[in-house]
Amino acid sequence: MNNTIKLAVAAALVAAASTANAGISIPAGDWTLDIGGVVNAYYTSTRESGDSTFGSNPLSISNSGGKTTSNITTGLLPNYLSVSGKTRQNDLDVAFTISINPGTSTTAPGKQSAQQENRQAFLTFGDASWGSIKLGKDLGIFASDAILNDMTLLGVGAGAGGLAGNTTTLGRIGTGFIYADWKAQVAYSTPNWNGFNATVGITQSWDSTSSSFQSTTLSGVSSQRGGSEPAFEAKAAYAWTGDVAGKVWVSGMTQKVKGIDTPFGVTATGDSRADAVDIGATVSMAGFGLTGYYYDGSGIGQTFQMRDGFDLTGAKRDSSGGYIQGTYTIPGVGTKLGASWGESILDATAFDTAAVGFNKLTDEMWTIGAYHPLTKHLNLVAEYSDVKRTTEFTTGEAVGKSKTVSLGAILFF
Repeated sequence: MNNTIKLAVAAALVAAASTANAGISIPAGDWTLDIGGVVNAYYTSTRESGDSTFGSNPLSISNSGGKTTSNITTGLLPNYLSVSGKTRQNDLDVAFTISINPGTSTTAPGKQSAQQENRQAFLTFGDASWGSIKLGKDLGIFASDAILNDMTLLGVGAGAGGLAGNTTTLGRIGTGFIYADWKAQVAYSTPNWNGFNATVGITQSWDSTSSSFQSTTLSGVSSQRGGSEPAFEAKAAYAWTGDVAGKVWVSGMTQKVKGIDTPFGVTATGDSRADAVDIGATVSMAGFGLTGYYYDGSGIGQTFQMRDGFDLTGAKRDSSGGYIQGTYTIPGVGTKLGASWGESILDATAFDTAAVGFNKLTDEMWTIGAYHPLTKHLNLVAEYSDVKRTTEFTTGEAVGKSKTVSLGAILFF
């Protein structure tokens, strides 16, 4: 591992590449086992203010009129213990990864049960000549590069005020990109052809849940069912090295959903599809880094895939967003300074506007951060994130705000 901990290290641990990570290697007969992971904790102080907001609200903005919440919790990365193994058998590279991901924060006395996830359990087999096949649960394909290049991967970002006791915060999820999430999948990845590689896969389809954005009478939640066929995801990327190094990528996904009746007797539209595409690029030169990203979707939602992508009758809501990020690593010190801005937009349908007067939801966030390598494995982190949620109605706007200061540390091994 390099003396300066970079975002690529976090990306490698989150993505858990099919070959073992550079952690603690243990020869075991025909196998080489690798144990690696992350431990992190942050003190966060979040001040919420503004108007009420409606619908799904993972950003935890309220109309409290100015409430400050302090927590000690994990950041965007959970605590992580990953066990990987690899071997060469019958002219095939065979590998596996299994991880556990406990939280840090507890919110009740006498109850030491912070949430835990099991994000990865997959096997791979292949060869450098033709690529590899993955079966199991791992990071999704669509939008994966968006989160792996987000500088808040080493910190907290949004969601610290309302996610105490959870496994992670949100980082920039929902304020610049949709969460790639952790999905059961069967995927094929090509070999690396002079910097170009691609991945295609089928993933487990999900139900789509939709809620009203303001109503006392339309307070139910409708859903469109997945499962009739899998989701399909793909991405392609080209990376290069040199004095000016970088990477460009595109990815997309599509999933069929089946309409059902809503809770208040409205028959949903028939079968439909949720679709999304994105494009991004990152370049670095002489300590400077610049990342740009954009996505566009229909029926996919805004923060988590398949949440609020459809209205209460089953009609698709359009969504879009992106972020831009700049960083600079101080020579000789290793401290990385960064600033980023992004937004995610969810457009209303004709039913939304006619029924409750909802027109558009916009979540945006500014983040500035400093990430200092105290040792080759340990980073100290300081961040400030400013989130604004604007819900537009025909009668006006509701604006909620959330400002978070976070201080802590993250250890890789």
